[in-house]
Amino acid sequence: MLSTPLAAAAQGPGFLSPTGVEIAFLLVGLVTLGAAVVTVTTKQLVHAALWLVVALGGIAIEYLLLTAEFLAWVQVLIYLGSVVVLLLFGLMLTKAPIGRSPDADSGNRWVALAVAAVAAATLVWVVVDAFRTTWIDLDGPVQGSTRVSGEILFRHWVLPFEALSVLLLAALIGAIVLSRKNGDTNNGRTGTTPGKGKR
Repeated sequence: MLSTPLAAAAQGPGFLSPTGVEIAFLLVGLVTLGAAVVTVTTKQLVHAALWLVVALGGIAIEYLLLTAEFLAWVQVLIYLGSVVVLLLFGLMLTKAPIGRSPDADSGNRWVALAVAAVAAATLVWVVVDAFRTTWIDLDGPVQGSTRVSGEILFRHWVLPFEALSVLLLAALIGAIVLSRKNGDTNNGRTGTTPGKGKR
C-alpha cells in the first residue's frame, strides 16, 4: 500500500491532464522568466527597467491565476506603479546613458550565474518539498483575500515591509546626491564665467 502523502498525491490532479489555467500559468511563467533573464543581461539600463516591468507584470498575472486578486493588484500598484517609476526616476537623475553601456557588465557574470542557479535550485526544492501534496482549488473560495493577506502582512511581515520602504527611500536620496555631485563636477570643469564667451 502507498503511504498517506503518496496516496493523497495520487488521488489529486496530475501533471498528465493539465487544465487551461495550469497551461496559462506555465506559459506566463516562461515569459516572466525570459523577461527576468533579459533584465539582468542587457547592457541598456532603460531597456532593463522596461523588461523589469514585463517580469513584474507576469508575476501579477500569476497571482491572478492563483486566485489571489489582492496580491495581484498590490503587485501592480506597488511594484509596477512605484518601484519601476523610482528606478526610472533614479536613472534620469543620475543621467544614465540611453544607449548601450559597457560599464553595466561587471565581469562577474559566471559567478553571478552560479549563485543564481544555486539559489533557484534551493528555492524550487524548498517549495516542492513544502507543497508536495497541496493543491489549490481554483473553483473554491479566494485564497488571497484582503483580510487574510492583510493579517499576514501586518502581523508577521511588517518589519521587512517597513525595511523595504526605507531601502527605497535611501535609493532615491542616493540618486539625488549622485546627480548633484555630477552637476558640481561639470560646473567645476568648465571654468567659464557666465555671460563671457571665447575670443
